[in-house]
This record gives sequence, C-alpha cells and structure tokens, in this order.
Amino acid sequence: MTRTEASMDALRRSGDELADATVAALFERGEVGTFNSLMRYVSTVDAPLPDGLPDVAREYLESTRVPPAWVDWSEMEKARLFFIDNNVHISTALSFASMPACYLVPHVAKLLSTTHGLNYPSTRMAETGQFTVYLMRPDAFEAGSRFIPAAQKVRLLHASIRHHLIREDRWDSEALGTPICQEDMIGGQMFFSLVVLDSLHRLGIHMSTEGAEAYYYAWRVVGAMLGVDQDAVPETLDDARRFLDLYMVRHMGPSEEGAHLTRRLIDLYEEVVPGTLFDPIVSALVRHLIGDTCADWLRVPRTPWDTAVKAVPHLLGVLETIEDRSPLGAWALDRLGHLTTVLELSSLTRGRVMHYAIPEQLKKEYGVAGTVPRTTRWTPPAATVS
Repeated sequence: MTRTEASMDALRRSGDELADATVAALFERGEVGTFNSLMRYVSTVDAPLPDGLPDVAREYLESTRVPPAWVDWSEMEKARLFFIDNNVHISTALSFASMPACYLVPHVAKLLSTTHGLNYPSTRMAETGQFTVYLMRPDAFEAGSRFIPAAQKVRLLHASIRHHLIREDRWDSEALGTPICQEDMIGGQMFFSLVVLDSLHRLGIHMSTEGAEAYYYAWRVVGAMLGVDQDAVPETLDDARRFLDLYMVRHMGPSEEGAHLTRRLIDLYEEVVPGTLFDPIVSALVRHLIGDTCADWLRVPRTPWDTAVKAVPHLLGVLETIEDRSPLGAWALDRLGHLTTVLELSSLTRGRVMHYAIPEQLKKEYGVAGTVPRTTRWTPPAATVS
C-alpha cells in the first residue's frame, strides 16, 4: 500500500464509529456510572451480562464479543509460543522501548495525561502488561477469556476520551485531527508490535521470521478488536516499517509531557530494581533501545552504564545457547521468564486486577486545546525514511 501525507491525514480525521456512538448514548442518557459499576463484575467472555446494563452497552458488547472471522488460529498459536519463548524480553521491550516511543509523540504524551495523569505511568504499564498477558493465554478467545472483555472496555475508554475532549472543546481538531484517531491507533499498534521486535533484535535475541511475523499478526488481531480500520492497517512487517517511519517523521519530537512521563517511568523501575547500585541501568537500557537522539528528546540521563549495557546481547546470547542445547535449560529459562513477568506485573498492579472504565471526566491539568522453530532468522525491515 502506498502511503502519502494525504492518506495519513485522512486517518487523522477518523475515530471509531461504533464505540463513539455507544459512549455518546451512555453520556446522553446519564448511564455511564451504571455501566462502570456493573461492568466491574464482567471480567471473562462467558460471564452473563448483568441485569440493568444499559441497552446500548449490551448491544455493543454482544456485537464485539467474537474475534474477526478472518483470524488464522495457527498464526495465533505461533504468536503465543513466541511470547512464551521471549516473555521476559518482550516485557523489557514494552517497558523500555514501546512506552518511551509513545512519549516521543507530543500529542500522544498529552493524551496519556488525560486518564492517568503525569505522575502515574505505573497504571499505564500495568494495564499494558496485563492486556498482553491476557492476549497470549491459550484461552484468549475462548470461554473464560479475560482478553475480549478487556479489549471491549479499552475500546470504550478510547471513545470516552474522544467524547470528553471534543465536547469540552479541549482539542484543536482542525490542527490535530480526531483525538485517538485511526492514525494514532495504528501507530500504537506499531509501538507494541514492530518496536518490540526491533528491540528484541537490538538486544540480540534470536527470532525466527515465522515467530516475528506471527507476533505482528497477533497485534493486527488486537487492532481489529480495538476498532482499527483493517483497510488501513499494514498487513506485513515491511509495510509496517513504511507506516511507522512515516508516522514518526510526521509527529515525533520533544515535549515537556513526554520528558516528564519518561522520568516517572524511569523512577518507577528504579524502585523495582533492588538497592540503588543498579538504578542507572534503567536509563541506560532505555537509551540503548530508543537511540541517543530520542533519548535526548525525552531527557533520559546519561550514565556510566551506557557502555556496559551494550554487553547485554552477548549475555543473552549465552543464555540462548543454553536454551537451544538443553531441553531442561529451555524449560528452566522459560519458567524463569514467566515468573519474572508475573512478578513485574504484580509489582505494577499491587496484586490487583486492573479495571478499565469509562472516565466520567478527564484530568483537569490536561492543557491541549513450546517454541516457534528458530529457522530463517528475522532481520528488521530497513528504514524507509532517511
């Protein structure tokens, strides 16, 4: 697909018709509080919808409770196995590359402050981590699934932010387009898929082409569940590279909100790292994964660990050698990765399940007007914009 400034501008003017209409009706009828209260009890796809749920919400939930008909389940299974094999690395990439990438887009950094505030990136990280874990469970689309209800609620959350910003005249639609528009939603999909794969490559992780493609495919399915226009979504990793390069050149840059959110993110993980000796490795890892220019825009401090962290790929290469040559070693490392991910998520959520809800108002300080076989090792698509 050929992407132009005009085609990207068209995506900036589009939201999510179904979710937007649902949220507008809930606010118009004064039923948002009722919806949020009742939906706290709906956490799995097979749970009966509670009595008293507004009709418009019931219709939305019924129409979005099944995955797209085009889903290739063999690809989804490959993606799940890829996640199991690389879960700790994926968590690292999400934390230290994907989230800072979000902060590199000034209007996205401002949007994030509307629901979570500038001082609480742990909420965003907890929700993202929990959402990814739900997606990669073997029952993600079956009875007992927590992923589908989470996707349904996130889609309404996005619609509610659009509703508030436009209704309260706190968004310059002429200059910025629709808040959380199709371009930004696809950009977010790239941050959590292609940027993760890029980060794994930079860390020296040995990924198969099949595994990388399957992981990206899984996030295409996620996009469909979140209301992303599938006619506009890149279908291949090569096309994803073209979209991401154009998107970032159009929008990335420094901002106070982006720098502040990054500082809070670094503080958050320095609290997770035991003691203080290794605290600087958090900043060093962010800088290593996003590059010096972007790190400088986000005011990521330089540390003595900046050089040492470049040895991480060599260490991970040793661990991968153990994993490849020893079934017992592979099992032990997969279990260690799983436990690390669980412990990290537990520290972010304080052991609680994160509940997605429609915010009845926005923050006042918002100021914008088994493993996949390792064959055919994956190499990131080359940059398309100099």
